[in-house]
Amino acid sequence: MIDQAIAELVPLIGVTAACQAVGRPRGSHYRHHRQSPPPPMGERMPARQPRALSEVERKEVLRILHDPDHVDEAPATVYAKLLDEGIYLASTSTMYRILRAEGEVTERRRQAAHPRATKPELLATRPNQVWSWDITKLLGPAKWTWFYLYTIIDIYSRYVPGWLLARAERAHLAERLLADTIAKQHISREQLTIHADRGAAMASKPVAFLLADLGVTKSHSRPRCSNDNPYSEAQFKTLKYRPEFPDRFGSYEDALGFCRRFFCWYNGEHRHSGIGFHTPADVHYGRAEQVRAERAVVLDAAYAAHPERFVRKPPTPPQLPTGSQRAQVGNRRTRPATHRHPPVQQATGRPGGP
Repeated sequence: MIDQAIAELVPLIGVTAACQAVGRPRGSHYRHHRQSPPPPMGERMPARQPRALSEVERKEVLRILHDPDHVDEAPATVYAKLLDEGIYLASTSTMYRILRAEGEVTERRRQAAHPRATKPELLATRPNQVWSWDITKLLGPAKWTWFYLYTIIDIYSRYVPGWLLARAERAHLAERLLADTIAKQHISREQLTIHADRGAAMASKPVAFLLADLGVTKSHSRPRCSNDNPYSEAQFKTLKYRPEFPDRFGSYEDALGFCRRFFCWYNGEHRHSGIGFHTPADVHYGRAEQVRAERAVVLDAAYAAHPERFVRKPPTPPQLPTGSQRAQVGNRRTRPATHRHPPVQQATGRPGGP
């Protein structure tokens, strides 16, 4: 629009006045409407930094740094020693710059090469195929006192086959929990994989020897990856977000009574969203399909009575996840279990329960 206005004014008042009238610099107007090609630009030659060392001086610095007396020393140390001898060649940063240009700024000490930890992926297609276990802390009656809740959860059914409440975190307690729970569930050799994080009790030798003797495969999370053990962490969150969960437990017996009530509710009454809103006990012991069929009968009757209330299709009960829809250890993101009140440290796993 500005070019059009200038073009209309130029025959009347000239280029200079037209540019002033529309507010465009005259040089910009001529530059935008240049007819001849712009003059060629000369090739720029990089100018040498006047403060840079000469090639002879650079070689002398490099010779000093390669000297047997200084070859194993840092440039800052070499710089200080030269000053003590009354010699100044270059600053410490210049020494580093020269070494970097020669490809000699590297770690000279031997570094440990740790293999990359692979992400654990365990798929469960039936109960008692993959278990996850962990330990969490429950605040005790006084400051700096707590109880340790060991919990095992079946990742297929979300059923808790065993748990243990103790006053300490010990490997022999974890060993007893796992042994009793495996016996109670009648686990055969090569049937079960148990996943855990890398806590002291989980990675202990007594537990490893027990699992090897029973023919159970063990799996561990990657270091410092809390989302590699999501089912135990999510179960702890369910525990600690219950309305009746207290700020502190008054005694060991108080905490034990709460855990008995909780696991009885969790296994037998809690409708878990991850298993089609069935109870873990129904899924674990094969009653979920019958319960789903009974739900379908109720929904069919509701549809027959009022089909106009269901716009798109007849209602169906929630599906049970199957096949690849089954959650995999290490393939799910969840926040670590936390206390809904002031902070509680996380941890996890006893048989028996209620």
